[in-house]
This record gives sequence, structure tokens and C-alpha cells, in this order.
Amino acid sequence: MATVYCELIFRREITNLFTLTLYKNILIYKNHYVKVASMDNLSHFDSQPRSTTDTGAITALCKAAGDPLRMQVLKVLQQNAYGVLELCQVFDIRQSAMSHHLKILANAGLVATRREGTTIFYRRNESHPDTDLQALQHVLFQTIDDAALDPALRTRLESINTERSAASVAFFNQNAARFEENQDLIASWSDYGESVESFLDNSIAARESALEIGPGYGQFLGKLSATFKQVTALDNSAEMLEQCRTRATSQGLQNIDFKLGDTNLAISEGLHSDCISLNMVLHHNPTPGDIVSACAQLLNSGGVLLITDLCAHDQDWVQKACGDLWLGLEPQELTRWALSAGLVEGNSLYLAQRNGFRIQLRQFVKPLSDNP
Repeated sequence: MATVYCELIFRREITNLFTLTLYKNILIYKNHYVKVASMDNLSHFDSQPRSTTDTGAITALCKAAGDPLRMQVLKVLQQNAYGVLELCQVFDIRQSAMSHHLKILANAGLVATRREGTTIFYRRNESHPDTDLQALQHVLFQTIDDAALDPALRTRLESINTERSAASVAFFNQNAARFEENQDLIASWSDYGESVESFLDNSIAARESALEIGPGYGQFLGKLSATFKQVTALDNSAEMLEQCRTRATSQGLQNIDFKLGDTNLAISEGLHSDCISLNMVLHHNPTPGDIVSACAQLLNSGGVLLITDLCAHDQDWVQKACGDLWLGLEPQELTRWALSAGLVEGNSLYLAQRNGFRIQLRQFVKPLSDNP
């Protein structure tokens, strides 16, 4: 019965490629499915009726997703979260209009909000509040994710991400000399470094190459240098990279290649690695989900991605003091990004700090295959 509602609504709402693609997909719902072969082909449905409340929720979800602009908003929110003004810039519409569309999506359970300091960010709600609708929502999101984003929207989205990244780089270039002092306000390497090194020892099979993204002052490079034949330290802040290089040189580390750039550079240069480390990096990055996806591309078959980061918190002073773009990350969000990128979840460890912060250490593995 549930699928009938979606069928009737989408017959009326087919106005663009997104909706047409969804209409032709296999809609899975409570272990029943309908494969739509043509506009006139309706299969048999579950005859057990749902309550008025249930069918109302189905109708709200389908109507919310049936609008062309709202479908593209869900596509834009596939990996990352954005504020209302940023979405207005992407879609070139007035704030009142965008707020209206976001309210409809939120009421249907398709998006959720999170306050980061004074700004409210919107993200896709991967777990619908009505558990009976989660299978339907999963197929909806999967179909949207498979569709291409309009080139004009992609260009404006990249512009926003570039602005975010530039602000982060500027902070670290200006505060490189005080980086360790600022970072210690949240969590120092001594609080979690031993655990990270233990994770490394218990994670790695192949020990040819390692990549550390955002190495900071290079506290982890000594361990990586001793474990792998070749190590690459990648940072998009020239000042931070120079601080890291100076410390590594003073320690006599000989097998480290220092590169100024981001994961785009790493992919273009083919810096495939057996281990990639992200220590307290993702909450500084404008698009953390994209970074996880890029790391999955760079990992060799059987390789391990080690992530250390803050769990979500509400201490917004870190944005000015430490250049944080995000107030930590939800563990399940990290898991979703990694699984979407084809990685398998490994070990995890959570460390509570006396200052109220909570650190998550996560391990994700790229499955073995015939190709890197």
C-alpha cells in the first residue's frame, strides 16, 4: 500500500531527470517491491493498509522529494552540510524561498539541522524518524546520488568550498607558530598519540608507503618514518608544512617527502599508500566527507585509513581560537562516509577529556582486491 502512494504522487510529479530516474527504480518497502517498467505498468501491492498517520508521512516524504529544486538540494547535501545563505548562493535564489524549501524537507524528515556557533547547517537526515520509511528514503537517496549534478550548481558549490578552504588555510598560515599551543587547548598529542601509534601497529600488513594529511608539527611522522619505507606529508598550508619539515629535519628523518597541496594533488600524482593518517584534520576541512572519499581512492588494496578527530561538541570558542570549521563530527557520520567510499569499518576507541571534549580513533580498511 505504501508504494501505491509513491506511485500516484510520482506519476503527477515527474518533472525532471531526478524524479524520472527514481520512478523507474526498484522501490523497496517492508520486504515488498515494485519494478516499474513503464508509466502504465503497475504491479500488485501489499493489501494490508497503513494507518492515516503512516500514509500522511509517506505523502509528505514523496511530495517533498518530488520538487526539482528540492531534489537538487538533497543531491548537494549528499556528503556535506551547508548553511541557508550558502545554499542560496548555490541555487541563486532568495533566502525566503530557500528557507521555505528547507522547511518542507525538514518536516518530511529528509534533512536535519546542526548549529555550529551562530550558524545553522543543513545536512541530509540518513535515518528517517519514522523507521518504517527508512527503506524508502534509502532508495530515494541512492537514486539521487546516482544522478549527475547540474554543472552550474557544481561550479557555484566548488566556489563555496574554495572560500571555506581559503579561510582555513589563512588561519593556519597566520597561526603556524602557535599551532601546538592552540591545539593543546582542546587535546594535545600526548593525550591520544600513544593510542594512535598502537592502532598503527595493529593495523598494517603492507609497510611500503604512508601518507599523512595535515601532519601538524609532525608528531606522528617519526613513528610513520620508522614503520614505512616511504612517507609523504601533505599540507595545504605552506607555513605549517615548513614547521613540520623543520622538526622532521631536526629529528633526522630521511624518508619523508613534503608536499604542499591537498587530496586533489595526491590523486593527480598517484600517491597511493598502504596507510593514510588524518589526525585532527577533518574538523578543519570544509568538505570532510569528500576527504574520506579521496582517501579511499588513494588507499592500496588492503590499506588502512586511520582517523583521529573530535566527537561532536558545543564549545564554539574553538572556531576562533583554533580555526575549527566544524564542532567535531558525529561518529556515525564518519562511518557513513567511509562505507559510502567502499571502506570497511575496523576498530574504534573513544577517549574522554577532562575539558569536556571526546576524541574518536577510527580505523577503516580498503578490502583486498586484484587491483590497488
